[in-house]
Amino acid sequence: MKTIFILVFLALILGLSYTTYVLYKKNIASSAVIEMLQNDLTKSNTKIDIGSEQLNDLQDEKASLKNIRTESNMTIAEQAKRLQDLKAIIQSQRDVMSNLKNSIADALINYETDELSIYTIDGSVYVSLAEKLLFKSGSDVVDPKGTEALKSLAMVLNKTKDIQVMIEGHTDNVPIKTANFKDNWELSTARAASIVRILTNEYGFDSSRITASGRGQFFPLESNDTAEGRAGNRRTEIILSPNLNELMNLLDYYE
Repeated sequence: MKTIFILVFLALILGLSYTTYVLYKKNIASSAVIEMLQNDLTKSNTKIDIGSEQLNDLQDEKASLKNIRTESNMTIAEQAKRLQDLKAIIQSQRDVMSNLKNSIADALINYETDELSIYTIDGSVYVSLAEKLLFKSGSDVVDPKGTEALKSLAMVLNKTKDIQVMIEGHTDNVPIKTANFKDNWELSTARAASIVRILTNEYGFDSSRITASGRGQFFPLESNDTAEGRAGNRRTEIILSPNLNELMNLLDYYE
């Protein structure tokens, strides 16, 4: 009887153990499945987040492209208008300077070619006056014949409002040292200042639109190796340039 009881008890224990083992295995499998599902869910959420970010990026890029397209269309239209306005101003300045050159040539027609010349460089009109027309050697005092030439020139300049005037004195390379001038640079500057005073004080040209400068021997037109070349380099140039205020205002407007 005792033996039968022990066998039954062992069978119950083995059955319970098996059942517990089966449940344990099922729990492990279920946990693995749950973990796998959680991992899949996490991956799915990550993909969703990445997809959302990419979607937002695409939407932002689309909006940017739309803005760029709109801005580009506006810029093209503005550039076309700007180009048209610039061409109009440049052509107007060319007309002013061409008329000015012709008027000066007519006003100074009685002077010889070795006394003065008129030409255009980069849109500016140059009136080059030889030393023999304006000054005695080593002097900054304008001769009467030179004063008359400046008077004729001033009559034209006073009628032209949209120009700036630069007076540049030039010499040859022969050194000079006198009681009044210690070198050619000083002489060339003094000669330019003398012409500025005549144009403004005697003939009423606007002082705010004229500048005097001296370049000495450092900007020769011809070789200083010959007497003719040195004579050509001893000159005073009156450089007439268009007023660029209107052009600069237009560029500022489109910035």
